[in-house]
Amino acid sequence: MGTGAVVLVAAGLSVWLSVQVTPLQTVTAIGQSVQVGAASPGLSLSGPGELDLFGEAIPTRPQFDGPIRPRLQLAHIDLNAQTNAITKPNRQQAVESSLSRALAAGWTRYLIWETLVAAGFAALLAVAAAGVRRSSRAAMLKMLATAVAAVCVLNAVGVYLMASSTPKVLRQVRSIADLVGDAPTSPPAPSGPAIKGIQAVVLGDSTAAAIGNPLIDHPDALDTACGRSRDSYAADLSAVNGWKVLNLACSGATIRNGLLGAQTLGVAKAPSQFSLAEQAAPASVVIVSIGANDIHWAALTELCAAADACDDKASTAYYQQQIAAFATDYYELLGDLAALPRHPTVLVNEYYNPFGENLGCLASQGITGAKAKVLQSRLDGLNTVLRQGARTFDFTDVPQHFDGHQLCSNQSFVQGPDANAPLHPTAAGELAIALADQQALTRAAQTATPSPSTSATP
Repeated sequence: MGTGAVVLVAAGLSVWLSVQVTPLQTVTAIGQSVQVGAASPGLSLSGPGELDLFGEAIPTRPQFDGPIRPRLQLAHIDLNAQTNAITKPNRQQAVESSLSRALAAGWTRYLIWETLVAAGFAALLAVAAAGVRRSSRAAMLKMLATAVAAVCVLNAVGVYLMASSTPKVLRQVRSIADLVGDAPTSPPAPSGPAIKGIQAVVLGDSTAAAIGNPLIDHPDALDTACGRSRDSYAADLSAVNGWKVLNLACSGATIRNGLLGAQTLGVAKAPSQFSLAEQAAPASVVIVSIGANDIHWAALTELCAAADACDDKASTAYYQQQIAAFATDYYELLGDLAALPRHPTVLVNEYYNPFGENLGCLASQGITGAKAKVLQSRLDGLNTVLRQGARTFDFTDVPQHFDGHQLCSNQSFVQGPDANAPLHPTAAGELAIALADQQALTRAAQTATPSPSTSATP
């Protein structure tokens, strides 16, 4: 292979390697920290960039020309910093443009670093090639200089031809919402009177409602339709602490239909849980249990039980699509929670693993050890989104561990396949969740900085 061919191969390989290893560049504006880099080049000549939202890769709303498109990763959001910046006199326009300028500058800084990294790879490859060819010192230096120059030219030409419009598009991004699109559902404004005397509010699905356990005393039609139980972890927290807890959780709730929007339950209709939480604004704690219905966990479990295997490409692709959509909806929910008055302490409950080592009681249902591992890996993916999202917004994520008390154990915290609500917590499981939440609140109170306007516990 001639010297020219060696230089071209080294330059092309160096550019490819540099895109893989160059670290993302962090930019901060109006309380938002975003890491900026390049996604792996594709074959299409235009398309969306890539947004890493709580560990899930989501196509950006803006479109970019060329196969080299940006990858953006949301790292942190500080709502107080956003509020302080926006409320300053004559700062609205400056605030809106600060993120766009920061993203464009971060992209430029990333390209500079990528070029330097590519030049370093080119130098290493050139020296290695010269050593293999037993070139003289002068020839080696000439090849090294040529390779470095070639990779710089190749990089510059490539960026100019394939990504020159990227800074212009990034300058039009004035908020993270511009990247993910509009909110899925804007919760209606509170329409009823303030709900007074509430210390904590629970938002969520059937896990928080404690479906399958005895209903609350004197339930109304909505309580019955939602499956709200007197054995819920909300009731446990209320009893132990002497709090008045407003449990708005409802079986079947999702972020779109239940938390941010109304939820239809046969002839009954549950109003937006979030809107009711706003009416209980004095509450200093909000606990959220959501996500399983958003990713259609029950359907995935039933499909897995009926199929020969559950890690097939079709169900895996469906799961990935659902969890990416959930991450977008979850971002909107977290933003709304962060904007609640008095900035209550927000706990986000993760999901427990219902499957233990002993799966004998599930044999008739078609659940094997291999299938249970696939289902748990999907729950792990959901928990990762829940955890990373909570931490991005400075909320508290609460892992739930039912170790030793999973399905088929002697003292299971999970309702079995023949129970009223299979795979949901028993009364003991709800108590375990309450204990985990109580411990999280205690830790939050110990680490919180007291202030006149915020409180970590009721």
